[in-house]
Amino acid sequence: MKDLIEKESLKHLFTPPSPGEVVRGRVIGKQKSALFLDLGTFGAGVVSGREFNGAKQLVKEIKIGDDLTAKVVGLSGDDGYLQLSISDAQKEIAWDKLKERKKDNESFMATVAKANKGGLMMMAENVSGFLPVSQLKPEHYPKVEDGDQAKILQKLQKFIGMELKVVVLTIDPKQKTLILSEKEADLEKTKETLKNYHVNDIVKGKVTGVVDFGAFIKFPLENETEEGKTIEGLIHISELDWQLIQDPLDVVKVGDEVEAKIIDISNGRVSLSLKALKKDPWESIKEKYKKDDVISGTVTKFNPFGAFVQIEPKIQGLIHISEFKSEEEMKNTLQLDKEYQFKIVTIEPKEHRMILNLVKDGEKKN
Repeated sequence: MKDLIEKESLKHLFTPPSPGEVVRGRVIGKQKSALFLDLGTFGAGVVSGREFNGAKQLVKEIKIGDDLTAKVVGLSGDDGYLQLSISDAQKEIAWDKLKERKKDNESFMATVAKANKGGLMMMAENVSGFLPVSQLKPEHYPKVEDGDQAKILQKLQKFIGMELKVVVLTIDPKQKTLILSEKEADLEKTKETLKNYHVNDIVKGKVTGVVDFGAFIKFPLENETEEGKTIEGLIHISELDWQLIQDPLDVVKVGDEVEAKIIDISNGRVSLSLKALKKDPWESIKEKYKKDDVISGTVTKFNPFGAFVQIEPKIQGLIHISEFKSEEEMKNTLQLDKEYQFKIVTIEPKEHRMILNLVKDGEKKN
């Protein structure tokens, strides 16, 4: 029985690897179109033909005596050599390393290779990955005021050739999918930086960028150990003012110095508000209006779910799309910037909500 076990062990030891397996050997020969490896008990292997041509740059750096990892791509032929690929092995090792980094949430440096309107193409461990615009740090985010895609691309192209610290968000070697994030790489550091700030704190800062969804504000850190350093937060368009804002540039511009209130700190991100420091115009609205009142209002904006109506400078009501047969009928019935009579169906000051009906010709007007 002992002899049988030893025989089976030796059989396993000397069984040559199958295609797809990764092996390690020592370089024993180097020719113009072939590289030879000593694989120990497995015999010898060769990198030749297409596999050699596809790894010429890598082969240039290899010397006799170097230990090398290779992938078996074919069984021994008449020459007795296992057919090997070093480029495939390098890719497999790289994917494995990236999977480990994903598991450990480890940050590392990756190089920007190309840019497109959606983000940056990165080289990470010689693997091609993608970093979406939304995953850039605030200071690297392309702050284009009019959202012009060509201008965004122009700003992103400035990163080509640069190294950025990133983490792996999504990885799937089979699908060759690698999604990276820059803003998540410094998340813990940012959280530590923000530990002295709290919701409802008021900060003073400067507008560094205005985009279609809001404005970026940079403010100095108050921590003495971080003297001279700043952090950037976002004021969403809905937090710029109590009235409906269609263009953030109507409220703030780059370079403006503002006071803002911190309304949220989560995952290393700071959300700010300008309107939180302004008097809420809805507080006194219930004293002026009540349900079933007929009032005048100007149509300011169409949406698929209805039309916004300005009642006062900072008070907007909504006439719902259900009041019309279709969106087309709504736009044919109402005109932008034109004043109409409306009846208040619902008014909820705490929710900043006023639902209206159009008073049609011939209806009673209170």
